[in-house]
Amino acid sequence: MLRILDRYIIRKFLSTFFFMLGVIMLLAMVFDIASRLSEFIDNQAPFKSIVFDYYFNFLLYYGNTFSSMIIFISVIWFTAKMAQEAEIIPILNSGRPFTRFLRPYMIAATILMLMSLILNHFVLPRANRVRLDFEESFYRDRLLVENYHAEFPGNELVHYASYNSKENIVNDFVVEKYDDRNRLIHFLKARTATVAHGSSNWHLVDVFERLITYNDSIDISDQVINQKIHLIEKHEKDTVLPYRIEDMAIRDNIAEAMTYTELRKFIKKEKEKGNSNVPTFEIELYQRTSYPFATYVLTLIGVSVSSRKRRGGIGVNIAIGLLFVFIYIFAMKVTSVAATTVGFPPIAAVWLPNFIFGILAIFMYRIAPK
Repeated sequence: MLRILDRYIIRKFLSTFFFMLGVIMLLAMVFDIASRLSEFIDNQAPFKSIVFDYYFNFLLYYGNTFSSMIIFISVIWFTAKMAQEAEIIPILNSGRPFTRFLRPYMIAATILMLMSLILNHFVLPRANRVRLDFEESFYRDRLLVENYHAEFPGNELVHYASYNSKENIVNDFVVEKYDDRNRLIHFLKARTATVAHGSSNWHLVDVFERLITYNDSIDISDQVINQKIHLIEKHEKDTVLPYRIEDMAIRDNIAEAMTYTELRKFIKKEKEKGNSNVPTFEIELYQRTSYPFATYVLTLIGVSVSSRKRRGGIGVNIAIGLLFVFIYIFAMKVTSVAATTVGFPPIAAVWLPNFIFGILAIFMYRIAPK
């Protein structure tokens, strides 16, 4: 049952958090408007879409992304203020253990953690889909992919030199198909290829094809003698291929618009294709759970650091808190880069900062004034 102390601290915790969240998100929106306004006007983006499709989901996404950091600063702020006003000393001198003082913080942290988990797994993927569609329509830079290589089901290898989303043209498009014995049976190359979004009907220009058949009834070790080659050259060709341009030219942040189940299936498919961006997608998957749980770690550090009354006042506690925030962000960046560049396991890259700062949180708790 919540007592007066619990309700008092929970109210301070939540009110400070939502106030800081509102201020920071308002500033972020103002800066974003200043940088995007000319593009909105040039592309004639509807006002309703700007407000509801973009900025409403913009606030949801970035508010949730930085919620752990804002929680940390909020805890530092109002706890340091309580310490400076000598509100904590009577609580500790009353004989209550420090864990009793910590309990309402953990209750409030649990409320915010659950909110963040629900947003990450159920709300934000759909909200991000709307936001990213708006960005694609009205201001996002063109997508440029170079030196693409992937393996598709049916033993098909696909290569192309470059793709530009503005012109929607694939250059130096190559398809290689192999049989079950890993022998090339179809080679297709086109100087350029175009396909409508959502379609599998491709239009190829300057096409060269090589069809190879093998006579397996003859036991000849020299496959050159055992094969028959048919060459085809055409200026243009319309054909149906079992993949779309969306399967071969995707942005790194496409994973943000996928639900948990969709993202798991997407990662499995991209692994089979040999996509080098798979660690980035896996980091997005694991962060949806690890970031909310960082709330507990940062709350414990925040209380331990700011519950002591310092000679320099609240500013010293805030400075210490900001230092922890910068170190935590730096640690997350380092582990994420290690996962995407040197093969560090993505799940370890996501959870390692929480583990390290969890140990630090326990140490800070043990030396906190009691």
